[in-house]
Amino acid sequence: MQVILENLPQVFSAYVVYLVAVLSPGPATMAIASTSLGEGRRHGFAMAAGVFCGSMSWALAASAGLATVLTHYAHALTVMRIVGGLYLLYLAWRAFRSAASATDPLAKGVVGASYGRTFLRGYAIHLTNPKAIFAWLAILSLGLPVGATGVTVAVIVAGCLVTGFTVFMGYAWLLSLPGALKAYRSARRYIDGTLAVLFAAAGARLLLQR
Repeated sequence: MQVILENLPQVFSAYVVYLVAVLSPGPATMAIASTSLGEGRRHGFAMAAGVFCGSMSWALAASAGLATVLTHYAHALTVMRIVGGLYLLYLAWRAFRSAASATDPLAKGVVGASYGRTFLRGYAIHLTNPKAIFAWLAILSLGLPVGATGVTVAVIVAGCLVTGFTVFMGYAWLLSLPGALKAYRSARRYIDGTLAVLFAAAGARLLLQR
């Protein structure tokens, strides 16, 4: 505990960096937004939970030193990047198909995916993004003092995960409010079209990145 108190500024810096990162627009936040708006609050929470579990998986992997392993095995990163890019392009296709359809996905009688499948979609989005583990590695490197103990690592990871859970669930709740749903219904095709472009750009960027 004394070590943590002595290095509180470093730990706080790690929290701030993570908060900025998790608030920044990206594939995960776009997925939570599109799901909450298009499929309702419960699906939004399921998507947010999947994204959070993906983030937690990378946090544990970074803490265990997996980033060092991946750094020395470029082929593993390449495969992950390709899988992640293709999955984002698939999400772009789904958003484009929704934008091209005149049917409101929230209309009565339209059945969406199960909550389990929505959760797995969120998990896959975050797990197939190799940048996530290096983001966690950067956060840990920033917050850990020389000779840090496992307790310090746990404090940083736990604090960041609490922040991430709050932000992801907050996005899902906020974007599923009646006002947001009403606005979405009135501009659904334009919103889905924009999301399709953003998902496609993110996927292409992953596939073309060296």
